[in-house]
Amino acid sequence: MSPADIVVLGLALSADAFAVTVSNSFAYAHESRRRLMLMPLFFGAFQALMPLGGYLLGGMAAELIERYSGVVTLVILLVIGGNMIKEGTQALRSETECPNGLNEDGSVRHLSLAQLTFQAVATAIDAFAVGISLRAQVVSLPFAVSVIGLTTFACCVVALVIGRRLGCLLGERAEVTGGIVLVLIGVRAFVGL
Repeated sequence: MSPADIVVLGLALSADAFAVTVSNSFAYAHESRRRLMLMPLFFGAFQALMPLGGYLLGGMAAELIERYSGVVTLVILLVIGGNMIKEGTQALRSETECPNGLNEDGSVRHLSLAQLTFQAVATAIDAFAVGISLRAQVVSLPFAVSVIGLTTFACCVVALVIGRRLGCLLGERAEVTGGIVLVLIGVRAFVGL
């Protein structure tokens, strides 16, 4: 594989992480920049670690993970996205509507590390299968996983900027929209698109 092929692979693998970052950044509009920067770090790290795991573990669990990756991604993103839709809908219906990213008492609703970890795993499961396929390629593994991780990191930084701008445009509907995006990503992974 050429370096250009690996960059294209990194861009393809980062698509779900990009969409989840956009969704999170406008659903958690009042989150601090420092905390929001955890998304590119987590997503980049998991996109790099999963191919490494796939490469090292080879065929041991490959078939099982490939077979059920869509289901696992769907369940994780359905739970997280469904919760965002529920909370956003409740905020829209309440008499004292809260701006997106705030609780009813006005405090900032935080993107938890557990939630972020689940999202990072869900968006990187397909990268495990890529790691298995890298065994059949002539490729420098450290270079490949570094490029994949850095590409995902860069794409997620761009997604933060886009998400912040979209959040301002969507206002109160940002959290519901973000939840719908997460559910759709899960459904897409389930049907194998």
